[in-house]
Amino acid sequence: MFKSFFPNPKIFFLSVVAYAAVCSFIWYGFNEQIGAVLGLDLSDSTPVIGLGHFVTDSFLLFYLYYIVCTALFAIFWFKFANHPWQRWSILGSALILFSTYFSVQVSVAINNWRRPFFDLVQEALQKSLTNADGSENPVASEETIASNSDALYDLIIIFAEIAFIAIFVFVLTRFFVSHYIFRWRTAMNNYYTSKWKGVRHIEGASQRIQEDTMRFAEIMEGLGVSIIDAVMTLFAFLPVLWTLSEYVSELPIVGVIPHPLFVAALLWAIFGTGLLALVGIKLPGLEFKNQRVEAAFRKELVYGEDDESRAQPPTLIELFANVRKNYFRLYFNYMYFNVARMLYLQADNIFVYILLVPTIAAGAITFGILQQILTAFGQVSNSFQYLVNSWTTIVQLLSVYKRLSSFEAAIDHRPLPLIDQVTS
Repeated sequence: MFKSFFPNPKIFFLSVVAYAAVCSFIWYGFNEQIGAVLGLDLSDSTPVIGLGHFVTDSFLLFYLYYIVCTALFAIFWFKFANHPWQRWSILGSALILFSTYFSVQVSVAINNWRRPFFDLVQEALQKSLTNADGSENPVASEETIASNSDALYDLIIIFAEIAFIAIFVFVLTRFFVSHYIFRWRTAMNNYYTSKWKGVRHIEGASQRIQEDTMRFAEIMEGLGVSIIDAVMTLFAFLPVLWTLSEYVSELPIVGVIPHPLFVAALLWAIFGTGLLALVGIKLPGLEFKNQRVEAAFRKELVYGEDDESRAQPPTLIELFANVRKNYFRLYFNYMYFNVARMLYLQADNIFVYILLVPTIAAGAITFGILQQILTAFGQVSNSFQYLVNSWTTIVQLLSVYKRLSSFEAAIDHRPLPLIDQVTS
C-alpha cells in the first residue's frame, strides 16, 4: 500500500514528522528574526480585512520558508532513496499540504471579516431605532442610511473577493488530489500485478487488486484531505480562539478559568472522541469479517458457474447464513454507535451557546465578536472532533487496510494477521 508509492515508508514518515517538528520550531521561534534579515516586518498582528490578508509580510515570509523547507526535504529523499513515484508522493504531498493550509487561511480571512461586518450591522440597527436624545426613532435619516449602505456594500464586495479565492483554491485542490490519489492507486496496482504469478492462487486475489485498491483510493481521497484540513485548521484557529477567549470572563458552573473557550473546546472534543472510539471499537473487525463472508459466498457462486458439483443449495444456504449473521451483528453495533454519535452532535450544536450565556447576558461582547467566537469555536471543535465526524469512513478504511495487509502477508509468505486467522 505504501512502499509502492513512498520511498522507504517507515523511515520516510518518521522523517516527515521529525522534519516538520524542526521546521515548525524554527518558524514559531525565529520567524521575526528571519523576517528582519529579509527586511520584512512581522511585528504588526492587526488583522487585515480582505485579500491583503494573504500578502502581508508574515505570509510572504511563510511562502518563501515553505518552499525552501520543501525543496531541501525533497532533494534529500531524491538522493537518499530514488523512487519512481517520488515526484507525486513527495512534491505532490507538499503541494496538497500548502493548498489545504491556504484554504484554511481563507476561513481565517472570512472570520476576520465577520467582526467589522456584524458590528456595523449592530450599529446600523441601533442608529435606526434611536434618536440622539435616546428616544425611539423607527426611521433613520437618509444620510445615515446612505452611509451604512455604502459601508455594508463595501464589506460584501470584500467577502465576495475572499469567497472567489476560496472557490478557486478548493476546485484546484480537489482536482489535483483526485489525480494524486489515482497515481497512488496506479502504483499499488503496478506493484500487485507484477507479482500476479505468485499471488493468483491466494483466495480473493483479484478482488484485492481491483476492488480494494479502488476503495482504498476513494476513501483516501476524501479522508486524507479531511485529516490534513483538520490539522491545518487547528494550527490556524487555535491562536484565534486563544485570543477571543479574552472576551469571555467566565463559564457556567465552572466559573472563571484562564482561556475558557480554548479549554472548553479541547475538553469537549476529547470527551466526544473518547466516547465514539469506545462505542465503535468493534466496527472495524466486523467490517473486515463482512468482506470475508461476502467473498466466500461470491467465490462459491463463481465456481458453480463452471462446476455443477459446486454451489449446491445446502452450501449456499450455509454461506448466506454467515453473511446474514455478520450483517445483523454489524447493524446492531452501528445502532448504538449512531445513538451515541447523534446525541453528541446534537448537544454540540448548542454547547458553545451554553458557554456564552453569562457573557451574552452581561452584554460584554458585540455582535461581531460573537460571530467570530462562534466561527472560531466551531472550527476548532470540528477539527478536534475529526474522529467523531469521520468514524464510519475510518472504519471502512481500516477494513480495507486489514484486507490488503493480509494480502501482502500472503505475498511475502508471512503469518496472516490474527484477525484473518479467526474463522468466526
